[in-house]
Amino acid sequence: MALGGRTINVAVASGLGNARKILENIENGTSRYDVIEIMACPGGCINGGGQPYSRERLETMRARTRALYGIDDKATVRKPHENPSVRKLYEEFLGEPGGHKAHELLHTNYWY
Repeated sequence: MALGGRTINVAVASGLGNARKILENIENGTSRYDVIEIMACPGGCINGGGQPYSRERLETMRARTRALYGIDDKATVRKPHENPSVRKLYEEFLGEPGGHKAHELLHTNYWY
């Protein structure tokens, strides 16, 4: 992904099994990412354990997913970097995306 003239390597893991694969690839040096989004539940919070239980669980999850993606498709602001509040936060406090202050405050490092 290109952002502010820089290439940002992004990974998204849906489900902890996929998160494990990404982390293994980082550990063994086959992958490098600047940003990783890990959703513990397959499909993310849409299908998470905190959602209401239904006997027709699969169809309910699919309907919930379609509805939420439909809402997102109609949203005025769909991407965080286009969100006026996020942009203001960077302009007034964090500085440039990926810059020192933003990195120091927003990034977490896990050492094994």
